[in-house]
Amino acid sequence: MLDDVSFDLREGEVHVLAGENGAGKSTLIKILAGIHTEYEGAMELEGKPVHFSTPQEARQCGISVIHQEMSLVDSMSVLDNIYLGREPSRFGGCWLDRTTQVEQSGKFCEMLDLSCDELDRPVEGFSFPVKNRIEIAKALTSDARVLVMDEPTSALDRPEVDKLFALIETLKKAGCCIVYISHKMEEIYRIADRITVLRDGRWVGTAEAKDCPEQRLIQWMICREISEQFPEPLRVPGAAARLELRNFIVPARNPSQRPTAGGVSLRVHAGEIVGIAGLQGSGASELFQGLFGCFDKDCPGTVEIDGIAFRPRNPTHAIQRGLAYLTADRKSTGLVLPMSVEKNVSLSSLPWVSLGGWLRPRKERANARKHVDSLHIRLASLDQAVGTLSGGNQQKVVLAKWLETKPGVLLLEDPTRGVDIGSKREIYSLMRQWTAERMAILLISSELPELLGLSDRIIVLHRGSVAAQFSKEDATQENVLAAAMGSVAPGKEAA
Repeated sequence: MLDDVSFDLREGEVHVLAGENGAGKSTLIKILAGIHTEYEGAMELEGKPVHFSTPQEARQCGISVIHQEMSLVDSMSVLDNIYLGREPSRFGGCWLDRTTQVEQSGKFCEMLDLSCDELDRPVEGFSFPVKNRIEIAKALTSDARVLVMDEPTSALDRPEVDKLFALIETLKKAGCCIVYISHKMEEIYRIADRITVLRDGRWVGTAEAKDCPEQRLIQWMICREISEQFPEPLRVPGAAARLELRNFIVPARNPSQRPTAGGVSLRVHAGEIVGIAGLQGSGASELFQGLFGCFDKDCPGTVEIDGIAFRPRNPTHAIQRGLAYLTADRKSTGLVLPMSVEKNVSLSSLPWVSLGGWLRPRKERANARKHVDSLHIRLASLDQAVGTLSGGNQQKVVLAKWLETKPGVLLLEDPTRGVDIGSKREIYSLMRQWTAERMAILLISSELPELLGLSDRIIVLHRGSVAAQFSKEDATQENVLAAAMGSVAPGKEAA
């Protein structure tokens, strides 16, 4: 919902659109993209009134959107996804000129580290960060004059973010207008020319980035101050190991290739948050997937949960043993978008809300309401389809789903992806609350400041192996990045 919102773009600028989840950002960009067609007010493009009735009309006028939730078709090739809905043709027919497609997409693929040799591979075979780059390439190849980027770096590591920002600078110099949505303060002040803030569907203010310090921006967004971003850790004295790995191996999909995670040894104590750092291809995500039994193959090595041996067989077995895994891709592997919030919350804990195989609706609803209240999830009703919520509120529903399984070990992969500043602070506090209750957390985050701020220790992976381990005192961005790139900092032996 929007109420009397005004917004303008200048040629060759990056205009950051900021606000909490539910502030109206997604609604505004859906109007720009021709998805929402019923609205009051006027929209002009280069001084001429426009009203798009379809996304195709918006694209034809030079407006392209990189949505936070990806719109790729997994069974189709990378190239077919990039040109989906706008395939090149000859003589008005539907004969596809593959050579033209490859030539047009090649320069953007090179900028985004996408191999042209893999353009004919189905998208389903790629990791989430690679899919994210395919989505970006899809938008860039449309010759957009106005480019909307909704959390485009949510699954990118530091080197990939640098490449994307270099590409944005190139697009700016070519006169492209860019609307950039991000909850990451570091990104906002690195890239913004101007900032506009929405709150509860209303315009709060617009300012030059240099004239809008961080504290003022936060006050505009949430109408209150945040005195401390990361809460102090709550030490659990004499805590025993809740999770221990010794020489744990996650084999590659192709048996001829090296393991995606090879010989990993680590220990996480009750009440501890251990960060897992590494660049793309480090094996961090695969380590979580192997622990959770996501692969239809045996993962050699020793795993112990609360001192008892555990062999990851499948996710159901992992949940029964007290493991929970929040994935980076909530749309594909976290939620069932057409289902209600209530049903999504109980999705992984049906045995706990059933008696003799019969579902207990009152208990299911009471459990869902409890998590909605504790996580401050904004919704109209528990019966609301989870796909209609904002990205940040969807993320909170995923957290609620896993909390309902009452895990002892929580695997978190980018838990604040697409979450606004105020909600991030709430999630950080909840994580500390869970560790105070003796939960053990393994954390992957694409935001290095977040990883450093939350972790009691950080273990760095490089090419599937542990490269280094840092205490909270020794963990700096420079040390962690050096180890992630294969250079162990002096005096820091591989763990």
